[in-house]
Amino acid sequence: MAEARGEEEEKGTLRWWQLSLLGVASTIGTGYFLGSGIGIRMAGPSILIAFILAAIGTYTVFEVLARMTADRPEKGSFRSYAKRAFGRWAGFSSGWMYWCSELLIMGSQLTALSLFSRFWFPGMPMWIFAIIYAVLGLAVIFLGNRVFDSMENVLSVIKIAAILMFLIVAGAALMGWIPGGGKAPAFPHTADTFFPTGYRGLWSGFIFAFYAFGGIEVMGMLAVRLRNPKDAPKAGTVMLVLLAIVYLLSIGLALTFISYKAIDPKRSPFITALANYNLPFIPHVFNGVLIVAGFSTMVASLYAVTTMLVTLAKDKDAPLLFARKAWGKRPLYAIGLTAAGLAASVVMSFVMPGRIYEYITTSAGLLLLYNWFFILVTAGRLLKFSAFGRIKRWTGMTLIVLAVLGTLFHGTSRSGFWGSLIFIAVIGMVTLIMQFAVWKRRKIARRRQGKPLVLRPKRTT
Repeated sequence: MAEARGEEEEKGTLRWWQLSLLGVASTIGTGYFLGSGIGIRMAGPSILIAFILAAIGTYTVFEVLARMTADRPEKGSFRSYAKRAFGRWAGFSSGWMYWCSELLIMGSQLTALSLFSRFWFPGMPMWIFAIIYAVLGLAVIFLGNRVFDSMENVLSVIKIAAILMFLIVAGAALMGWIPGGGKAPAFPHTADTFFPTGYRGLWSGFIFAFYAFGGIEVMGMLAVRLRNPKDAPKAGTVMLVLLAIVYLLSIGLALTFISYKAIDPKRSPFITALANYNLPFIPHVFNGVLIVAGFSTMVASLYAVTTMLVTLAKDKDAPLLFARKAWGKRPLYAIGLTAAGLAASVVMSFVMPGRIYEYITTSAGLLLLYNWFFILVTAGRLLKFSAFGRIKRWTGMTLIVLAVLGTLFHGTSRSGFWGSLIFIAVIGMVTLIMQFAVWKRRKIARRRQGKPLVLRPKRTT
């Protein structure tokens, strides 16, 4: 009975607007507040085009994920749907690829959080901050869904408020109501000023526009907890449309105040944009926002990888130990493995030379896009599409491929691209070993025992 009540608490508790807020919490992070600066330096103001295209690509991914969730809610989300569509190898490789990529990304997020914290405490070693944030994040996951939902909702409101504050302050500065300023505010509207680095610069920066929307797959995993799973498309549409508008307005305003060449990739472009105005509180406020943003996306990722590990274990694609619950029906062993992996990732981020770890985290981000691409491929097997639906699906796949190929035009991202192929090769080899050394033998044993095999699913409307 207690276990049944626990399941009821996990399902059917979220309204669509709460899922939208959780989507904001899992999406707006250092990829937007900090990583967008890298894209701006590569592409200049034309990065706005990349953000529009990335928003369209992200929408196509979430739309099909929401449709599959509405048809058949699964805790494993895209991994479970990949398994239904193509078999065990697809679910296994997709799940472990996601788990590994998110752990590496969380390691870089903890490094970024430590850097932000040293803005106020320059004498403190970074590893102390990393441990503090990691322990706090794991504590939130351990305390359960209610604490996670409440905290993420509050942090999402803070992030939205911070962006709105920037828009209001920037608007006031544009109107001349705030003293100070460098060059006269002017949006780059000519071809030379809007495309200062040409089409290659735009193509190279495309990947960082997609990074700013990273986390949408977490929203897909949370959709299983909606009161009405059919509300998932509405929640994602509202969130992505508003997010895209806010992204475009804030980045457009930042580029109105300063040249793209003034952007420091290690500093938020929004702080840089208002640095010449008499606003001494802005750096402190935005530093706090950067910490809130990074922490909330890290916790959302912790939730996702822990949930993914539990579903892998339940499907016997990971040791069954990680599906067991203890201490108030918590997946203690899964949380423990996630904690160990996170600790290893943090150690790597501090021990390995900066460039090498940067390549690894870039590779991890690309692996996330590969999973997005496979979500669209999976939808082609499980869902029925209208002619327009097929166009949207192929458009999303094309945009993701273009973003991935764009990494070949820049040194850092190019190394990350080749690194991502190494990750795929390793996961592919492990999958092949499991396919022929483990699963095939089990399938033969099941046939001998006369047990039925699992049939492939039919397409759904």
